[in-house]
Amino acid sequence: MDPHSQLLLEQFKESLPVYRKLKDIVLKLINDSIRKNGLFVSSISSRIKTAQSLSGKLELKGMKYRTITDITDLLGIRVITFYSNEVDKIAALAEQIFDIDWDNSVDKRKMYSHDRFGYMSLHYICRIPENIYSDPEMPELNKIPFELQMRTVLQHAWASIYHDTGYKTNVEVPVEYLRALSRLAGLLEIADEEFKNIRTDLDEYRRKIRTLVKNGSFEDIPLNGDSFRNYTELGPFDPLNEKIASINNAEIEKVSIRPYFEILVNMGIKTIGELDRFLRNNVENAYQLALHQIGGTDLDIISSNIGIQNLCIVHILKQGRGLEGLEWFYDQLYGKQPRNAQRARRTLQQAKKLAIIKEEK
Repeated sequence: MDPHSQLLLEQFKESLPVYRKLKDIVLKLINDSIRKNGLFVSSISSRIKTAQSLSGKLELKGMKYRTITDITDLLGIRVITFYSNEVDKIAALAEQIFDIDWDNSVDKRKMYSHDRFGYMSLHYICRIPENIYSDPEMPELNKIPFELQMRTVLQHAWASIYHDTGYKTNVEVPVEYLRALSRLAGLLEIADEEFKNIRTDLDEYRRKIRTLVKNGSFEDIPLNGDSFRNYTELGPFDPLNEKIASINNAEIEKVSIRPYFEILVNMGIKTIGELDRFLRNNVENAYQLALHQIGGTDLDIISSNIGIQNLCIVHILKQGRGLEGLEWFYDQLYGKQPRNAQRARRTLQQAKKLAIIKEEK
C-alpha cells in the first residue's frame, strides 16, 4: 500500500469513535422518522467498513481519494422495505432529514436495460445537517458522508443470492448460468411488482369498505375481517352493553370481540347487512337474557363482549339448535373442554324463561 493510502487508513482508524457515534445517530433519526410517519419496514441494518476491507479498497484506488471523507461508504445504512413503492417513501423521509449528495447518489432502479440483470436499489450519499444534530465536541459528524441503501425484501434477496455466487458483474458470470440468473431476476422483479399491486388494491378495498360502513350502506358488504372491524368501530353493540350494565349499575370492562367474527361466519352470516339485522332482531331478547343472568346478583363489572355473546345465544336458540347449539357456541369461544356442556345447560335454563326456544332441529 502506498504512503497516501496508508495515511488514509490511519485516519480511518483514528476516526472510528466518530463513525460509531454517527451510526447510532443516523439509526435513531431514521427509526424515529419511520415510526412517526406510521411506516413499517422489514429491517434496518448498519455496518462500518472494517480496516481490512478498507485496505483492499485503498490498494486498488487509494489515489482517488484526497481525504478519508471522500470515501462515501465507510458507514452504510440499509433499509429493507416490504413493497417497492415504500422505497420512495423512505427516500422522501431521508430527503427531509439529511443533506443528500445528489452527484454521488444513484438510483439503480433506473439503470436497467432489457438485456441486463442485477438487483435494483436506491443509494443515497448523505450527511447530517447541523440543524438536525450537532456536537461541538465532534464537529466531524456533520462532515462525514454515509451511504443509505433502500431496497425491497425481494431486491435484497436477489442481491444476497448474486453476491453469494462470488461474481461482481454480469460479464464474469459463465454463459451457462447467465440465462438462469436472468430468469430468476425477472421472476423476482415481477413478484415485487405484483406484491405492490396487491397491497395497493387491498388498501383501496379497505378504504371503500370503510366508507360504505361509515355511510351505513351495509347490504352489499361481505362479512370479512376488514368489514367486521370497521363495523364494530361504529360501536353497534355499545347501547346493548350499556343497557345491560344499567341492571346493576356495573362498569364495562373493554375486551376484544374479534373471537366472535369466526363464530358469526360459522353461524351463516355473510354480509354486514345480515349482521346488522342479527343485532336489531335479537337485541331485546339479549337484554332479557342478561336480566336473568345478572339480575339479583351483586356483579358490578361486566365485559364489553356480553352483548354480542347474548345475541349469539339468542340467535342459536331461535334457530332451534338448543343445547347442542349452545355447546357448539362455547366450543367455538373457549375451545373444546368439559365445562362447555355445563355452561350450555346453565344458559339453556336461564333462557327458558324467555319463551324464545324453538324445538331443537
